[in-house]
Amino acid sequence: MAQSQIQEQKLEQKLQQSISQQQLLQSQLIELPLQQFAERIETEMHDNPALETTADDSEFSEFSEYSDSSDNSSDDFDSQREREERSDALDAALENIGRDDEDLPVYHGGMSTSEEREEMVLGDTQSFYDQLLEQVGELELSEQERYVMEYLIRSLDDDGLLRTPLDTIAEELAIYHSIDLTTEQIENVLRHLQQLDPAGIGARSLQECLLLQVDRRDKSRLTDLMRQVLTDHFEAFTKKHWDKIQRALGLSDLQTDELLRELRRLNPKPGAAMGETIGRSMQQITPDFIVDTQDDGTITFSLNSGDLPTLQVSQSFADLLKDYQNNKDGLSRQMKEALLYTKQKVDAAQSFIDAVQTRRRTLTLTMKAIIRLQHRFFEEGDESLLRPMILKDVAEKTGLDLSTISRVSNSKYVQTRWGMFPLKYFFSDGYVTESGEELSTREIKAALRDIVEAEDKRKPMSDEALCDALKAKGYPIARRTVAKYREQLGIPIARLRK
Repeated sequence: MAQSQIQEQKLEQKLQQSISQQQLLQSQLIELPLQQFAERIETEMHDNPALETTADDSEFSEFSEYSDSSDNSSDDFDSQREREERSDALDAALENIGRDDEDLPVYHGGMSTSEEREEMVLGDTQSFYDQLLEQVGELELSEQERYVMEYLIRSLDDDGLLRTPLDTIAEELAIYHSIDLTTEQIENVLRHLQQLDPAGIGARSLQECLLLQVDRRDKSRLTDLMRQVLTDHFEAFTKKHWDKIQRALGLSDLQTDELLRELRRLNPKPGAAMGETIGRSMQQITPDFIVDTQDDGTITFSLNSGDLPTLQVSQSFADLLKDYQNNKDGLSRQMKEALLYTKQKVDAAQSFIDAVQTRRRTLTLTMKAIIRLQHRFFEEGDESLLRPMILKDVAEKTGLDLSTISRVSNSKYVQTRWGMFPLKYFFSDGYVTESGEELSTREIKAALRDIVEAEDKRKPMSDEALCDALKAKGYPIARRTVAKYREQLGIPIARLRK
């Protein structure tokens, strides 16, 4: 009796472990964007001979498409241009200090120049994430440290900065990956990441990004001055108060000009710099979803399958397993080992296929819910039509966990009639007025941006004036909220907008 209980307990533990491994595989595949997903399939097929491709893709037909019709020139020249672009990028970064992660980059279609469209090739070239992962392979890290390192790399934004707080990452690792680490331990791994190329990668702020680059320069009086500016006079630096910096450091005009020239050579977007090593685009973006809006308002979408193969368990392995199982009694020890090997490979192949189907089904359900919740935007492409939507709203529509929705929305893009957008673009908080009306913060920000763009540049509007103008448009928000949204949009104060 006791032996039976032990056997049942071992069987139950083995089953729980198997379920846990399958769930982990599913969550990993769900989180991967299309290019990395294709690489994972290729790796799996290379490692498992029981997994092969088939020309028949009928098994995925029910998830292939969704339709929703609702009511609702020279090296010198290039080098000079690169320096100018980097200088402009630094100016833009300085103006955008304080901006939160809610405002993600938007790649508008049909509005860019031919040169800009050429730079934004949707191809299968290597992204800067992949280049970082290659460098990680040269580091001496434990298995756990390597896992955390890869997690940090996947958490970088397109500029190569880490904007997610370490305590949040610690919580995510503990809850979703069963890795219990302190923020200090994670920061130690982050320091390894920050030693990778290019300098500045993995920084948590613009200031840290620039300082990491200065730290790699040869020691000199000029380098010391650059570090002093970024450490002790960073606020004056961000507001371009060069005269204050000059007086504080006791420099001549010539010395100040040289110092500023060197500071402007620093790159505020190291992730974009990695893109330049494989082309002029900062990252080759392949959409995971393709949404099409018809003139009558009908919206259809499909998953971008690209060159993904349809998978199946190798028939020869399946037949071999069947033969072994039908002759268990007469198997030699060597044949039993072959049986065990074959069964393991067949089970692993089937588990991977099941995880691929789960990924496809989960992505379809999530995108369907987002289209229903943001139907008016997909109809007209007007940012102000985006309604407040958080992860919980999509989770309730789909019946999926919050963590699953978070994984789906991570690092994925959707191609629409109105342009290409990160999936996170469609998520925003709501602002509740005193009367109880809920407004999308993105809608308010769009209105604020329009007001600033239309203002008299000789007499920029104060936050108080912007507050009154928003109220006149039907957005009764407080002045401090206006200041907060203005900073998040990267709009300088009135004095700096002249």
